[in-house]
Parts: sequence; C-alpha cells; structure tokens
Amino acid sequence: MPKDKEKKDNEYTAKSIQVLEGLEPVRKRPGMYIGGTSTEGLHHLIWEVVNNSIDEAMAGYGSDIVIKLLPDNIVEVADNGRGIPVEVHPQTKKSTLETVLTVLHAGGKFGGGGYKISGGLHGVGVSVVNALSTWTKAEVRRDGKMYAMEFERGKPKSKEPKVVGKAAGTGTTISFQADPEIFPEIKYSWEKILSYVRQQAYLTKGISIKVYDWREEGKRKAYGFLFDGGLISFIKFLNRGKEVKNEMPFYVEKKDEATDTVVEIAMQYTDSYKEHVFSFANNIFTPEGGMHEVGFRAALTRVINNYARKNNILKEKDENFTAEDLQEGLTAVISVKLRNPQFEGQTKAKLGNGEMRGIVSGVASEALTDYLESHPNNAKAIIGKCLLTAKARIAARAAKDAVIRKGALEGMTLPGKLADCSSRNPAESELYIVEGDSAGGSAKQGRDRKFQAILPLRGKLVNVEKTTLDKVVKSDTLKPIIIALGAGIGDSFDLAKLRYHRVIIMADADVDGSHIRTLLLTFFYRYFEPLIRNGYIYIAQPPLYRIQKGKEVHYVYTEEEKNRIVEKLRKEVKGAKEVKVEEEEVVMETDEAAEESLEKIAGINIQRYKGLGEMNPEQLWETTMDPANRLMLQVSIEDAEAADKMFDILMGSEVEPRRRFIQTHAKSVQNLDI
Repeated sequence: MPKDKEKKDNEYTAKSIQVLEGLEPVRKRPGMYIGGTSTEGLHHLIWEVVNNSIDEAMAGYGSDIVIKLLPDNIVEVADNGRGIPVEVHPQTKKSTLETVLTVLHAGGKFGGGGYKISGGLHGVGVSVVNALSTWTKAEVRRDGKMYAMEFERGKPKSKEPKVVGKAAGTGTTISFQADPEIFPEIKYSWEKILSYVRQQAYLTKGISIKVYDWREEGKRKAYGFLFDGGLISFIKFLNRGKEVKNEMPFYVEKKDEATDTVVEIAMQYTDSYKEHVFSFANNIFTPEGGMHEVGFRAALTRVINNYARKNNILKEKDENFTAEDLQEGLTAVISVKLRNPQFEGQTKAKLGNGEMRGIVSGVASEALTDYLESHPNNAKAIIGKCLLTAKARIAARAAKDAVIRKGALEGMTLPGKLADCSSRNPAESELYIVEGDSAGGSAKQGRDRKFQAILPLRGKLVNVEKTTLDKVVKSDTLKPIIIALGAGIGDSFDLAKLRYHRVIIMADADVDGSHIRTLLLTFFYRYFEPLIRNGYIYIAQPPLYRIQKGKEVHYVYTEEEKNRIVEKLRKEVKGAKEVKVEEEEVVMETDEAAEESLEKIAGINIQRYKGLGEMNPEQLWETTMDPANRLMLQVSIEDAEAADKMFDILMGSEVEPRRRFIQTHAKSVQNLDI
C-alpha cells in the first residue's frame, strides 16, 4: 500500500475538503448514484462507507476496519484512520463533518489534497449513504475527543458536531439505517459482504477487516481478513485446488513517479483450460478490463515470445505465440492506483485512461523479463504450458487432451523445485529443505536470494533404513536433494564439491514435522555422514506462538517463554486505564487461508502456529531465516555407534525393538502435539 507521507498529506484539515455540488437530487434519482435500489444498490451503501476507510489505509493511515450488522437493519463501519475533520469548512461555513455528509462530491478526493488516490465506486461517498438512510450517525475521534453528529434522511439534527467524551487515537465510525422508502427490500447478505471485503483485503495488503453479524441474538457470526501477501495471496486463493505450473507466482509492485501511479500485478499458470484475469483501478473491479489490462496482455505476449526465441524454445520455423496461446490456464490480478480514473459506461466496468496502457506495459515488461531470467524453472513451466496450448490450437481443439498427455511425457513441463541462491561460495551459502509447497513458497519470497536456496519437499519421503541405494537415488523426493548438494552420495560423496555449507531442515513443530526431520536425518546419517561430522546439518526452530498487544509483537519458541510474556503483558493491561476487549473471537482468514488458533486475553492476542505455511514471507524471514534473529540447532554425533543403533531402532524393519523403546519412554513425553 502506498505510504507516501509528505508534509502536505499530513495536513488533513478543512482545506483538504473541496465542495462541488449539492445533495438534493440523490433521493429523487438514487439509481444515478448507486446503480439502482435493488440488492446491489443496497449493498453499495456499505461499499461506499467501507471504501472511505480503505482510502485512508491506501493513503498510509489506518490499518483496521470493523463492520457490524446490527438489529433493525443498522450497519456500523469503524476505522482507525485520521478521522473526518470537524472544524468549520471555509467554503460552506459549516462543520467539515456536516459538509462531508450532506454535500454531494464533498470529500478529500476531488483535488483538495486529502487523498492522492481513492476508490469509491462512483466517487459520491458517504453523503449519498446519508441521503438514502432514515438515520445516520457519524462519530469522529480526533485530538483526544469523541465528536458525534446525527442526521435524518440527509438533514442534520444539530447545528454542529457535539463533543460526547474523550477518545484515544483517531478514526471514524459511520452508522446508518437504509430507508425503506427508497429500498423495496432491506436484507443484507453475509456471503456477499464477506466476498467483497475479502477482495478488498487482498487488494490492500496488511489491512485487517473484521465483519460481525449481530442481527439475531443466538445466531451471532464473526469473520475477518488479513493478507500481508496482497495479490500473491489473492492468486493462491484463486488457484486453490489446482495444479500450478510456475510454483512461484510472478509479482511486481512499482510506482511510476511521473504520473504518481502504482502498478501491482500477480500472475500464475495452472493446468486449467480457462483463464481467470481480474483487473482493478483504485480497488474498483473492472470486469470489462480497460487500458491497464490491455497493457498487461501486450507485455505478456511480447516478453514470452522474446524469451522463447532467445532461449531457442521457439525455433526459426515456429510461429510466435498468439495472445490466445497465453490465455489458457492464466490466472492474473492487475491492480492500478491512479489520481484521476476515467471509467467507461454507466456501471464503471472499464478503465478508459489511455496512458495506463503504456505505464502498465512498461512495468510488466521489465519485471516479467527479469522474472523469467531469474527463475528458469518457472519460465520453463510457463512456456511448456503455452507450447501445449499452441500445439492444441494448431492440431485442433478436439485433439487437446492427447497433445497434453504427450507433452507431459516429453518432459516439457517437468517441475524444477530448487530456487537457488546467487552466491557460488559454499562457505556462505545455505540450503533450506522445507516441508510443503505453501511454506516453500513463503520461504522463497522471504529469503535473502544472495546466499539462501530453497528446496520444497513434495511427496512421501523414503525411509532409507528400509530400502536400497538404487531406490533412494530414484526417489522423487530425495533425488532433488542429492542433485542440489552436488557432491555425490555414499561412497562417491566428495565434501569438496558440496555447494552449501549449511543444510537446514525446516519442518513444522508437530508430529508430522518431527517424522520428516527424523527421515531426513536418517538419510543424511546413512549416506552423507561427513555433513553431520563437519557440522553442516542444522534444524530450523520456527516460533510456536505469536503474541500481540496493540502494536507490540513477540515471537516465542517455548511454552515457558510464552507463559512468562503473557503474564508480563497481563500485568501491563491491568494497570491501564482503559482496556479494549473484543466482543467475541473472530476467525481470521489469512494468507494461507488457514484458520488461526487465536486466544484473546484482555486485549492480548496469542496465535499458535500450526505450521510454517501459516506465516507470511516477512514473518518467516524475521523469525526463522534472518541470521540476526533465527534460532537453529546444529546436528552433531557425539557417539557414532550409539547414533547408529538409535536410527536402527527408530527407523529399521524390526518392530519389536521400536515397541520396547516406545513403552520405555512414553511416560517421559510431556507435550504431545497431535
């Protein structure tokens, strides 16, 4: 999200609000402002208020939005932005808060300096919501005070906002009750609201949006969204359950300084026959595309063809890929944020700004070229998919399945899992062997590419105690490790040829993760014993908990440390004058779409990490991969004979010794995490 905090942007005062015209026509012709009075128009009231809060977040102010559906069809939207100014407006001579809620097109989005970039589907804002509601209430937290003002069908019930108490922090809360004189049926859809909010959370990374449904006592619901991964998380959500081709999604976010435009794009190919391309301008969905989408497609076709020619994948006799060849299996999200969006059509379904074609094309071309060059295995997977589509096009659509089966056998789309580091100095290079694709993806994005290589594990690990060397070498899971190390195996192992002097096993802190660590340690002990003897094998220690109170965050690695920190924070909370406690637990949908285990203690959030995949790239780097902060166990062999016997007991073919070991040591297990 843009964080441009120049001095003039901080001066969010009455002068930031510019007035264009009055409000009277709204109740007479609501369809001109919200598209109609059906269910779409009704929900549009919520979108307008939510978009104001999201505009604050995009401008770099505010990070939390709470939406509540209350009895009697009352909707409440609260944020922790700057709060709407309350002082007298120089143009209207009324309170700025009243001006924003009663004058059409009054806001910080029309050249007054309040916002550089803003959404708002029709740009009419909360004044239209006020006009189409029987009752509206605005509460503003600014300068340590809580201001409130109420309205009835768009008209203020008092001359100015009243100070109703003290307030910590800043922000705005808008409550409204849609007018039955305008809307034939007032029935809000929980699913529709969640779908819209999820999309907005993906488009504004790092913002927390929680939705509560308190309309019926005994049927309360709560759900939330927080996606630090932004569009990359959006792509993964769209591709859930599909076989992806380029495991690492293409991603770019860049600001065009000349036009003050931000371009953000994420893209990934799957085995699907269809394309899924979503484009947005200032967080507004443009289903019919527009110039930003045209620019992206032009860049995609040009760059893929150039790369295929340069690397001799397309021969001299071959035709170039067509735009159609690049559509099958394409999942892409294009989001642009610009100062003055020009939408085409009554429904604002298409972006018409001509300059966006060149801006997006330029950003996408440069970033995609770099992506393909830097990730040859992903490039191979993408172009392999395009080759199959091109062959299918040439051979006719009816033969597509046969061509795809043939192509897979020819190896055109063989996956390359290793994301190597740029350094060729083994002494400074690290290889992370990571459990699972989701954790592997986060590790690839969060790592330091100079010296950290990532190899995700996929498939069932072979127990080397129960198999022969020829089967180990052919194993789909172990073979990539052998190749990545580059030093042979067993009797042919040559330590001098080793490509990494730190080989780090990174698995979940649960029973399955322990099993994977044991299998890998057995593998290294049996066939790469010099690695252990020379101290090259490590086990990463991911945190067990994330503890947060306000903006204070702690990552802890043991139960004892967790209890100590929680007790310390509890004492601090007890000593505070005002304690904010969540009304009920909220299931938060995060980057990996995993339900977080959240314990709430008087404003303290305790998250139990169930696996590495629950961490976003920044968290994984900060806690587990950053040499300045991480904790790692170095594996050593104190007694080779004892180690040999232990591996034989735990992993060997004989069941009876393992049963005796478990029976002997079962009582000493303190915490078994299943």
